[in-house]
Amino acid sequence: MKLIGKYRSYLFVVLAVIGCCFPIASQAAKALVFTAIPDQDESQLRARFSTVASYLQRQLGVDVRYLPVKSYGAAVTAFKNDQVQLAWFGGLSGVRARSRVPGSSAIAQGFEDQFFTSYFIVNRQQVSFATSSDMLSTSMSGLDGLKGLTFSFGSKGSTSGRLMPEFYIRKHFTLAPQDVFRRVGFSGDHSRTIALVESGAFQAGAVNYKVWEKAVMQGLVDTEKVAVVWKTPSYPDYQWTIRGDVDQKFGKGFTTKVTNVLLEMSDPALLKVFPRKSFVPAHNKDYESIVNVAKSIGLID
Repeated sequence: MKLIGKYRSYLFVVLAVIGCCFPIASQAAKALVFTAIPDQDESQLRARFSTVASYLQRQLGVDVRYLPVKSYGAAVTAFKNDQVQLAWFGGLSGVRARSRVPGSSAIAQGFEDQFFTSYFIVNRQQVSFATSSDMLSTSMSGLDGLKGLTFSFGSKGSTSGRLMPEFYIRKHFTLAPQDVFRRVGFSGDHSRTIALVESGAFQAGAVNYKVWEKAVMQGLVDTEKVAVVWKTPSYPDYQWTIRGDVDQKFGKGFTTKVTNVLLEMSDPALLKVFPRKSFVPAHNKDYESIVNVAKSIGLID
């Protein structure tokens, strides 16, 4: 009897431990994790998106965490593997992520993302035609002087730093970039593209216009050394994408709740994180042009 009582005591202890652990596991399972494509320096992204995580947590009433990633591809993989349920993607990375997770949806985009653009920049000291202070062109002929230069894209998976710039290069020259430029590189992000062109490591490059304008405003680029020479036509770009199974994890209507919280974001300090003036609804069909361009240059099947 004493032995039975002893085992009974052990059983109570085991059950108590299990009882304590299950709520913890349940809470962990219900953490909403989001990421963002690493289009700028990682330390800047951590600072930017920690404030967004706090906002989402207050509004949604669930634990929200930001997960930094090292590359555009890693952001897509994290979304595919359910390491993150929500992501701030570029146009191309969003298309790729949604194709890998059936039922996932684009739910919100910045007001400016409806008509995004890329800038082509050059090193003034190394490019003979880059002499005037105002050379921004929207005519395709503005690309003519770039032939034969060294050229840096951003990330290989970037919409504004690779996909759309390459599309217009191919359209204008009817040649692949490696046949237009003397040397082609991929910097990894827009900030590094600017730095490489400013240093002269590359004579020209393509960047997200938002990153360029922010860098100029903050005095992070010397416009005596670097000039914008061409601007692409507009295209849809960044957007929030959410997995299709979040309602099963967080409750019916959770996707709608997240969407509304993002669309209602109005604090200027939060909007400055992106930077965007507001958020507007987004839908998968908004990015069909990105799908078509990516297919045309062989970036997706």
